[in-house]
Amino acid sequence: MLEYLELLKDPFETFRIADEIREKAVGDIVTFVVNRNINFTDICVNRCKFCAFRNRRRYILTLDDIKRKVREALDYGCTEVCIQGGLLPNAGLDFYVSIIDAVREVSEDIHIHAFSPMEVYHMARNSGLSIKETLKELKGSGLDSMPGTAAEILDDDVRRQICPDKITTAQWIEIVTTAHKLGIPTTATMMFGHVESWEHRIRHLLIIKEIQRKTGGFTEFIPLPFMTKNNELGRMVKGSSGFEDLLVIAISRIILYPEIKNIQASWVKLGIKLAQVALHVGANDLGGTLMEENISKSAGATSGEFLPKEEMIRIIEAAGRIPRQRDTLYNLLS
Repeated sequence: MLEYLELLKDPFETFRIADEIREKAVGDIVTFVVNRNINFTDICVNRCKFCAFRNRRRYILTLDDIKRKVREALDYGCTEVCIQGGLLPNAGLDFYVSIIDAVREVSEDIHIHAFSPMEVYHMARNSGLSIKETLKELKGSGLDSMPGTAAEILDDDVRRQICPDKITTAQWIEIVTTAHKLGIPTTATMMFGHVESWEHRIRHLLIIKEIQRKTGGFTEFIPLPFMTKNNELGRMVKGSSGFEDLLVIAISRIILYPEIKNIQASWVKLGIKLAQVALHVGANDLGGTLMEENISKSAGATSGEFLPKEEMIRIIEAAGRIPRQRDTLYNLLS
């Protein structure tokens, strides 16, 4: 812990070290995935203080709506659909499986990256099933991988302040490690820039590092700056600066090496220009094209919802890196 806190005293040296490690780990290639977000509902029983998405429109997509969005994704050339939503009060495993089935009716091949650990816990609880049983059913139905969201900060004191109804640190760890053991890879995330300290952030990163040592199931790490608009928590805190966002990316690269190769700079959260800078302080991935994005936009993100493949390539080249399209699991595509 102390050695990482020491790095904060000289941010520009930290940036240099992180970029050096990035070059050693992945070279100058910067990846992106052509995907589509599908947020199937904003109705949610939780009361996370940072959320600006919950219950704003009170919509639920029908299965036909979801199929239409999948067809549009295929027409654009997407290799992945990323599916998440609010927690409908009585939604059990059957409801979530019906979403997977709807996607599979349209395409047997598109990668289904869906359902956060919080959603898995919610469906398991509503169905009276264990986490392992639930994940086995999801995988058997066609789930390919999971977003490692709902992590926020993996510290229960922080979680009690910002998301008291959400799963605990231990529950998040149990769900992602069980998924990994069943052959379901996940991403890992950290939402920072609210009530947490640098010590909380570093402990979070060390937890991610230890899980990866044991399971090897994380495909990437995604630091997510807290978006301050239109939510209760945003009225209490200022949020992080752009400089701090870059320092989090750099520290993440240093701490997670060599266990996690891929560090993503979220263009939705950071904005295009800061994401380009992030490629020089440890990041090697820009995330996805998205096509639509509702959650960050609700909280004040202004970078847009759709970054066409051609624009993604231009942005990476303008930053002096080599653009390559990937799939969800970081296989490079021609």
